Amino acid sequence: MNILLVEDDAMLAEAVRTGLVHDGWRVDWAADAPLAKTALVDHDFDAVVLDLGLPGGSGLGVLSALRNRYDATPVLIVTARDKLSERIAGLDAGADDYIVKPFQLDELCARLRAVMRRSQGRVSPVLSCGNVVLDPARRLVTRDGEPVTLSGHEFRTLTLLLERQGRVVTREQLEESVYGSSGTIESNTIAVYVHQLRRKLGEQLIVTVHGYGYRIGGGPN
Repeated sequence: MNILLVEDDAMLAEAVRTGLVHDGWRVDWAADAPLAKTALVDHDFDAVVLDLGLPGGSGLGVLSALRNRYDATPVLIVTARDKLSERIAGLDAGADDYIVKPFQLDELCARLRAVMRRSQGRVSPVLSCGNVVLDPARRLVTRDGEPVTLSGHEFRTLTLLLERQGRVVTREQLEESVYGSSGTIESNTIAVYVHQLRRKLGEQLIVTVHGYGYRIGGGPN
């Protein structure tokens, strides 16, 4: 999952970025309002972690610009402002959730997962197909109830396929999710991860759609 972190405090931004990356996210950083607005126009993000007090504008201005384009990307506001009126203003401007500094990284990650589940219309945090279950909150994958050890790249590959269950995910989309870019890795790398997932979770779990990509569940093989 690709997150835009909008925070002007470089030390705090690095600490948050490190924690999010450790939790399995990919993070781009914008240090002011103009950079954040440009990034949100030029790139697609799965969620935004947004500070309110920013150079060159305000977090609420960034949020308003996003929502005025009818962009529903989940936004989690992070701020030192703990007045009720300011929290209400952020939520009324279109934020999905609100967390006040200082905060624990575990709570930030949990809130991010929650706003993304809601944006995807999922109430349950668990993804599953047949006898394979993936719990993003616990970073746990099981097959027939037994834990299966996956590498970080394998876990992200499986997560994207399960989140888009029944739909074809292209090689380029998988590269973007796993590495943060496409066209810059060996051509067979994604195929290797898919092979490893099949070996660990069952040969029939992931279907190759020749000429397009891969799919979990739904549709003819």
